[in-house]
Amino acid sequence: MVAASIAAALILSGCSAAARVARVAEPRSTPLLPSINPYDPSQDPVVTVVDRVTPSVVNVTTRTQSRDAIFGGDGGEGVGTGFIIRSDGIIVTNFHVVEGATSIMVTLPPPDSRTFEARVIGGDSDHDLAVLKVDEQDLPTVPLGDSDSVALGERVVALGYALALPGGPSVTSGIISSLARTVQIQDPGGGQDGQGIVRTLEDVLQTDAPINPGNSGGPLVDLAGNVVGINTAGAGQAENIGFAIDINAARPFIERAIEDPEAPAAYLGVTTTTVDAGVAAQFGLPVDRGAYVIDVAPGGPAQSAGIDPGDVIVAFDGEPIEGSEQLGELILAREPDDEVEIELVNDARGRFTASVTLGTRPLPTTG
Repeated sequence: MVAASIAAALILSGCSAAARVARVAEPRSTPLLPSINPYDPSQDPVVTVVDRVTPSVVNVTTRTQSRDAIFGGDGGEGVGTGFIIRSDGIIVTNFHVVEGATSIMVTLPPPDSRTFEARVIGGDSDHDLAVLKVDEQDLPTVPLGDSDSVALGERVVALGYALALPGGPSVTSGIISSLARTVQIQDPGGGQDGQGIVRTLEDVLQTDAPINPGNSGGPLVDLAGNVVGINTAGAGQAENIGFAIDINAARPFIERAIEDPEAPAAYLGVTTTTVDAGVAAQFGLPVDRGAYVIDVAPGGPAQSAGIDPGDVIVAFDGEPIEGSEQLGELILAREPDDEVEIELVNDARGRFTASVTLGTRPLPTTG
């Protein structure tokens, strides 16, 4: 009897354990706790601005006579980026993207994906800027902002067709790392010998948003969706350093191209930076205002008139010069072949005047 009782107890014990296992294996009848504050991408400012701007960011594909295209590609095909600023087909891109092109095609991003033939109607080599036109209406646009209001450390977004990857534009984000830089950029597609040229750019914004080959000509936008810069180059030997042309510096050339397409524009042939107290101290200048000449175009009007790097332009045809932007506006207000008096200051030569016959600003050469 004792043994039977023990056996019965073991059996009962075994049944109880099996029942417990079965109960554990049953699915939970109560749901998991819901997420707390679920992420809503529509509230993300970067997502919002990308959704707003992307339809106006276009792929710019060129055919060139040389097989050494600007951004690689099969048989002389180059790929860059542009953005539409007017619904009747005005597009901004980089000078070097379309330089030497025998044909220019512009493609809208998916899902539209329409392709149009484009032509150059204006530009400026000093600012690496080209303005294109396609014959189409009701295109999506992106507004131009005010780069003078951009703050150091402000968040920005860069869009462009990086590395010619298929599909829509790539998106990178970062901050404004520096304002009003003057930099020298190796342009692999320029030059008579195909070996490239060094292009000196003034009034550029520095950003840590990655800018890769193919991004050139795309917009750098603030979080309101306004273009504050035109992506032009990444620093190949450094990380998180990219450059974009200040949109306010580019605006006069864009407006002139729209008002008078393909009209010749006056050209001095200098690259300058605005003189302030910091620049004056850096270069040991005898003045604290003006436009400091960083470089001159070989054979250009300025070089022919004896203007050299290191000179400071303090007056243009009797108008006192406070900085580079003002100088550019005064030059554009004149016509090619106008003769102007330019007053300069140089530590070695003192104050002197040069008589300059303005030339014609070069546009991207296309076949």
